[in-house]
Amino acid sequence: MDPALIWILAGLVLLGAETILPGVFLLWIGIAAVGTGLVLLVGSPPFWVTTSVFVALLAGGIAVALRLRAGRHPRPRVNTPDAGLIGRFGVLTDPGSAGPRVRVGDSDWAARLPRDVADSPAGTRVRVEGVDGTTLVVRPE
Repeated sequence: MDPALIWILAGLVLLGAETILPGVFLLWIGIAAVGTGLVLLVGSPPFWVTTSVFVALLAGGIAVALRLRAGRHPRPRVNTPDAGLIGRFGVLTDPGSAGPRVRVGDSDWAARLPRDVADSPAGTRVRVEGVDGTTLVVRPE
C-alpha cells in the first residue's frame, strides 16, 4: 500500500475517533497525518522529511489551538468588586468597628465615603462611584 494512503487513512481514523472520544487531542494528530499524506502524494521525500513535516504540522496545529483558546477565555470577573458595581445603588448599613458597610444587591461590602462628604447614617441610599481594592467608594444620593 502506498505510504501516502496509509498516512491519510490513519489521519481519517484519528479524525473519526475524535468525534467519539471527548477532547481535542486526536484532532491535531489526525490533521497532521492527513497533511503528511498529502505531501507524500506530491513527492516521495525521505523518511526524515516525512517525519519533519508531520511534527511541524502537529506543532503548528497545537500552537494555533492554544492561541485560539487563550483568546477565547477571558479572565472571569465574577464576584469581584469592579464587576458591574460602579453606578449601582445600595444602602448604608450599621457601621461596624471597621467602618461603614453598604448593601448592594444581596451582598454587603466594606465602603468609604468620599473626603468631601460627611458621615451618613445607616439607611442612607448611596451610589457606588468607584472601587478601591475590595472597598466600595460610595456617595449618598
